[in-house]
Amino acid sequence: MQVLVLNQDSIVYELKRMGCEPAKAEAFIRNEMRICLKLSFIPEEQTASVDSVLKSAGIAVIKIPGKNGKEDGSSVILAGSEAEISLAAQELLSKNNSLTPVGKMITTRLTAIKKTRHKDLAVGNRIFELGKRTYLMGILNVTPDSFSDGGQYNLLEKAIEHAWQMADEGADIIDIGGESTRPGHHQVSAEEELKRVLPIINALKKEQSFKLPLSIDTYKAKVAEAALDAGVEMLNDVWGLKADSALATTAARYRVPVCLMHNRSNTDYKDLLTEVIAELEESVILALKAGINEELIIIDPGIGFGKNLEQNLEVMLHLKDFNQLGCPLLLGTSRKSMIGKTLDLPVEERLEGTAATVAYGISAGADMIRVHDIKEMKRVIDMTDAMIRR
Repeated sequence: MQVLVLNQDSIVYELKRMGCEPAKAEAFIRNEMRICLKLSFIPEEQTASVDSVLKSAGIAVIKIPGKNGKEDGSSVILAGSEAEISLAAQELLSKNNSLTPVGKMITTRLTAIKKTRHKDLAVGNRIFELGKRTYLMGILNVTPDSFSDGGQYNLLEKAIEHAWQMADEGADIIDIGGESTRPGHHQVSAEEELKRVLPIINALKKEQSFKLPLSIDTYKAKVAEAALDAGVEMLNDVWGLKADSALATTAARYRVPVCLMHNRSNTDYKDLLTEVIAELEESVILALKAGINEELIIIDPGIGFGKNLEQNLEVMLHLKDFNQLGCPLLLGTSRKSMIGKTLDLPVEERLEGTAATVAYGISAGADMIRVHDIKEMKRVIDMTDAMIRR
């Protein structure tokens, strides 16, 4: 069973998607409720009891059967004040039976809603003042096979030149990757990855005039540790600490920010948004259990990873819902297939599509944007910030 916090836009979307009768949906939305939650995958035998407890607390409830009946369980959308939902959660907890987990998950979500997001993120010697402006992460792939720029910067001189160019154009941090993560990519060993990334890291760190912090894009603990020893100030893991269990303890030991991206090896979702957020939350829990300070955890919804076109577009539509995890949000859409398939354009013609996702992402609460085209996206960010972050 999973619990998801819904914002006002998502309430309308979910009710329509779940087949709620229009009149019933409109009446539900008109109620001036303060909090709306979605409970998914409730076992059929528990649905009636949960419904009874919620309604007895004065909470508005709409039940939707699962698409596959008992196999998927039911979903419940509920709306009420914080006091009403808290009362229902305590009642569920007091049952001391199969309903106890439901009460625990609702209580966890209420706590997350009230949690204040940290305003500052320390990245090396720099302080990113979250909420004040949107920060720009420049992509530096020192690989021969990355989907967009493979082979362009895998020579040391070209990589250094490009890093300086991104710095001059307004990047706030450079993300260095030594293994392509495009669909169908060939995995490389940690040794090969280090051969690609360490020369550029060492070269940039030796140049005293190069002031930008560096991030290492890797899911391997061995690569991360060597990069951190060389002076890298941030980790960016496309598998959200789930590919190499040692990476979490490495990040904790070095006390650096770590970006946890959502990823999975298939696109077989029963309830996309609920599952993506729940799986990202699993990564956050792995980080906390390893001793990573909660102020250093960043999340990424993983556009283009473990999702097809429609699923990517749906995640984009609901970016605001990721704020319920209480972590800074990084968005990486630059030149991705979602844009190419939507506009029917090759990689080299996806600038405008990327710009649209960047502007929308900022309006939905993204704190950091990861892109290839720094100069152009810096202008998009500055213009959007001028309107959004007033």
